[in-house]
This record gives sequence, C-alpha cells and structure tokens, in this order.
Amino acid sequence: MNKNNERIKTVFKPNSISSFRLAIIGLLLCGLASCTKQAYIFTSFHEPANEGLRLLYSYDAYHWTDLNKTFLKPTVGTQKVLRDPSIVQGPDGTFHLVWTCSWKGDKGFGYASSKDLINWSAQKFLPAMESEPKTVNVWAPEIFYDNEKKEYIIIWASTIPFHFAKGIEEEENNHRMYSITTKDFETFSKPKLFLDPGFSVIDAVIVKRAIKDYVLVLKDNTRPNRNLKVAFAMDVLGPYENVSDTFSPKLTEGPTVVKAGKDWLIYFDAYGQKIYSAYKTVDFKSFKDVTAEVSIPEGHKHGTIIKVKRKVIERLKNDR
Repeated sequence: MNKNNERIKTVFKPNSISSFRLAIIGLLLCGLASCTKQAYIFTSFHEPANEGLRLLYSYDAYHWTDLNKTFLKPTVGTQKVLRDPSIVQGPDGTFHLVWTCSWKGDKGFGYASSKDLINWSAQKFLPAMESEPKTVNVWAPEIFYDNEKKEYIIIWASTIPFHFAKGIEEEENNHRMYSITTKDFETFSKPKLFLDPGFSVIDAVIVKRAIKDYVLVLKDNTRPNRNLKVAFAMDVLGPYENVSDTFSPKLTEGPTVVKAGKDWLIYFDAYGQKIYSAYKTVDFKSFKDVTAEVSIPEGHKHGTIIKVKRKVIERLKNDR
C-alpha cells in the first residue's frame, strides 16, 4: 500500500503537472478529432439494380467503406429494381427510403421505412403520378425533411409528352421535376410541378443552408450538356431561380450533398469518365474538384448521404 502511495506521489509531483495537463489536452483534442460521435451513411446500389439496397459508411465524409451486403431486396414496381435510393431520418429516428423501381411504365416509386436500417417495413408502391396517365417514367425520387413545416417532401423527374415546349430532347425524354408532401406516409398532397427551368431536368437534390436559403443541385439532361448546375430559392418548394452555368464535366449525374466542416461536398457519378467524383464549395458559386481526396468503393451508384450517430454504423457493422 505504501509503495502504491509513493508511486502516486511521484507521478503528481509539481514539476510534472504541466506535462500531465498537456497530455490530457492532447487526448481531448485527439478524441474530438477522431472519436466524434458523428458519422455518415451513403445509400447505394450496384448494377443491374435487382439485388437491392447497399450502404457505405464514413467517419469523415471523404473516405467510404462498403458494408458488402444488401439490406433491402426490391419487391415493388414493374421491373422490381432498386435504383437511386434516397434516404432521410425523421425527428423520431425512423429512416425513410424512396427509390426508382422501373425505367419506364411505372407512375410511382418504391418506399419503405426502418428504425435501424436492418429491419424494414413492408415495401409500398407510391403511385405519385397516377393522375397523369401519359406519364412515361418516375425517376430518382429524392426525399427531404422540412423541419419548419414538419413534413416530408419528395421530388422526382417525370416525362409527360407534349406538356412543355419542344426542346432538344425527344418528347419521351423531356423531363421536369415534380413534388409531393406528406407528414405520415399515409396521406399525400397532390403532385405539383416543382421545377421547369426551360430544359429537360433530372436528379435534383434540395440543400438547406439556413432559413429562407435553399439550393437545388440538378442535372441539365439536355444533349449535349448532361451536366450539373445549381439554382436558389427562399422557400423549400421554390420557386428555384437563377440557374447557374454548369460546374461539372459533361456526362455527370446523380448528385448528393453533405456538409463537412465549413465545406459542402457534392458527390456525383461522372459516368463519362467512369469514376465517382466530388467537388467542394462554400457558397455554391465556386467549386473545387476534390475527387483525388475522396475514396469510393468500386461499383457504387447514385445514392444519398445523411449524417447519423456513430452507433448506427457500429450496429450495421456487427450485423453479419
């Protein structure tokens, strides 16, 4: 006992207190930097999209690891595929997932929910465009939670031939963005035109920077462009205006946006280059290519990034 007491006295003698304090501060800083409780999930799928939902995870939003399994096999829609999975976590902790379930022929999209990303509800087909019988397709539904109105917004691209001025595209490829809202995924608003920028547009994603400050990242789907632009609005449902010039190379699509520190990272599929890319911005006016700074598993396709608690990742990693 006396030896132990003597040892303690030695450790804490006055001339070592400064070093001890510095060590504690170092450990705290290390903990803040590398042991944060924050983490990220990136929804994904692999071609030909019939296997189902895949998930990537990251602790810094730059380097991603595939969990190497499928979490939800698609059972709804004409083709029964799961493409472009978009996810959001509601205020009660429930995850809500929507996805493209057919290339053509469907007038809606797939939906399911989960408390843990492992056990899922029964899948539903949400016939969002059934009131428009000439609808060709429903592509890339993107889900967003509006914490001001306490409701979910889902936007997607559809073609209704001869509804809009003839552009470069064929009538069955002349897309516009539409939207619906819901509070409970049981009752929905009627679909409304969400965005008509005067050209064929798909793959739009909503970003909230502050109250009355929204950005829409979108794909100009016209030939020969097929690249990414941004637009701005004071309300989450628009109107989105001041569509920018493109900031990405040609043949790019499927953007998703995540805040990492002071920067916004925009991930997208640069399918013309056969790579997955990332650009960084602080203001959505100037953009820097940071593709060389990120790592994405091979085979990853169009999905959505959300922030989650670190324990969500650990639970997924332990579910084997």
